[in-house]
Amino acid sequence: MTAIAPPPTTEQITTAAPLSGRPRRSPLRERFPGLALPALIWYAVFMIGPVVAIFVISFLRWPGMLETPTFAGWDNFRAVFSDATFWAALGNSAVQIIVGLPIMIVLAFLLAFYVVQKPRGHKVLRYLLFIPALISAPATAMVFYAMLNPDGLVNGVLAPLGLAGNAWLADPATALGAIIAVELWSGIGYSAVLIAARLDGVDTEIVQAARVDGAGDWRVAWRMYWPIAQDFIGVVTMLQFLSLLFNSAQTVLLLTQGGPGTSTMTLSYLIYSKAFVETNLGYSQAVGVILFILGLSGMWLIRRTLRATH
Repeated sequence: MTAIAPPPTTEQITTAAPLSGRPRRSPLRERFPGLALPALIWYAVFMIGPVVAIFVISFLRWPGMLETPTFAGWDNFRAVFSDATFWAALGNSAVQIIVGLPIMIVLAFLLAFYVVQKPRGHKVLRYLLFIPALISAPATAMVFYAMLNPDGLVNGVLAPLGLAGNAWLADPATALGAIIAVELWSGIGYSAVLIAARLDGVDTEIVQAARVDGAGDWRVAWRMYWPIAQDFIGVVTMLQFLSLLFNSAQTVLLLTQGGPGTSTMTLSYLIYSKAFVETNLGYSQAVGVILFILGLSGMWLIRRTLRATH
């Protein structure tokens, strides 16, 4: 009686010689497929290229786009670190991050937690939270200028309460706070929608079991939802950190132009002002290098902080 050979094992199949006429792909081709090549070229040219240009220009003395640049060495950085305006901008940017970022993330998380409880109208609420991200920066600035000027909505509400009105954008004591308020309004809803998309994946049976054991909303939010979504919240935190650090120039330009004095001067607006108003390109890109390093350091610190709280 002829014995029937057992079927080949998976190891035998994978180690068998390839079929004739179909050569195996080389390891290099498998690691770097041809479809990724256009994306890699685009990234190298339009992402890495500008970063390299920032570092190069920071070492040049370049008093305008139509002028011939010359090598300046470390002179631009010496000028930056001896400039009181730079230190004022650094302090204002630090206040933006230290005050604005925690408020934004905490409020966004609480809003996201409320949305995923599916209250009445929760689908409409998701769209409403996303509206600030759909409004252009000039339109946002116009609305807040109308609200914060001496005859605006805010003082109109405070007047019947017997509270004296204030020139919110023209007072050094309140101007930076007004800028932070605009950025919070723009960022909280967008962050809440992103976080809510992650919280929707939490197992509802675990949540229901915790509520049966007597856990209230506060405990469920911070003891269950927050740890589960913490990694994703970290990503949102880094995105908003970069937005506050790099994108505040447009809000400052439209509302205060860095004033009164230097009370709302931020690092990103200082780069714009030096490059396009004073045409000191070398100085502006020296600040850009510092801002780039601060951005990398901030993202590293956020990641370390979130990992430490696991």
